[in-house]
Amino acid sequence: MNEVIARPRTEVSFSRSLRRNVSAYSAIASISLKEAFAYTSRVWVPFVIQFISIVVFIYFWRAVYASSGSTLGGLSLRQTLNYVILAQILVQLWEAGYIGLFGYLLRQGQMGLELVRPIDFQFQFYTRQLALLLYFILQRALLIPVLWLFFGLQLPSNPWVWVAFGISVLLGHAVVFFFEWCIACLAFYTTEVGGLYQTRTAVARFLSGSLVPLALMPTWLQAVTGVFPFAQAVSVPISLLIGITPLTEAPRVWLIQLLWVVGLGVLSRLIFRVAIRKVTVQGG
Repeated sequence: MNEVIARPRTEVSFSRSLRRNVSAYSAIASISLKEAFAYTSRVWVPFVIQFISIVVFIYFWRAVYASSGSTLGGLSLRQTLNYVILAQILVQLWEAGYIGLFGYLLRQGQMGLELVRPIDFQFQFYTRQLALLLYFILQRALLIPVLWLFFGLQLPSNPWVWVAFGISVLLGHAVVFFFEWCIACLAFYTTEVGGLYQTRTAVARFLSGSLVPLALMPTWLQAVTGVFPFAQAVSVPISLLIGITPLTEAPRVWLIQLLWVVGLGVLSRLIFRVAIRKVTVQGG
């Protein structure tokens, strides 16, 4: 009889907890989007800068192909331009900024306050990142018709390619989030994170394939990029979208990305548990 009574109570308690968590994380996502769209300049200035950057890359690669031939690394000029344009649109997927955030929270003495909040510390920031991912997609989507009109950006018409691309983007985004979390934990062991952030950014820009398509890199360097997760957020999804990676390979790509997510997700939580025991700040 007690088991019969206890079961519904447990289910009710779980249901209430689930609704409470969904409400809390939905509010976090909503606030993050409102903050992102709060200032007009914050929306349009990056848009203009991104457009100028893409134009520079387009003319650079046109010049490279004009002096090198019709194909490089098995890619035609059109494939390379499509890749470069999309890479520049997706480039901010791995710029989470948690290295700087952790450094700020530690310097200001706010890390302890964040940790005692009645929600999971890591998951609340992952929720914010998903909201910002939506923001970046909406913002960068405005570039697509302009680039299609003036520079001949070509996108697939097969809806399943877009589905494969979308799933890969979400998985790649999670991969980089957890990796960034691991690196950000180094902020607990140092008083200055600026150099750490700059180093990570420089390495990520190159190894993600956002500057140079990975297919154009030497074989040994392509192997090096496979050791790091950055390509999972940029090169891998784009390769699916523009046909460098066939659609039939999508399940294998997802599986590899999922293994990255699980492995780095577990590792990031373990590293954080160890790191919070050690705090280094100015003054002692």
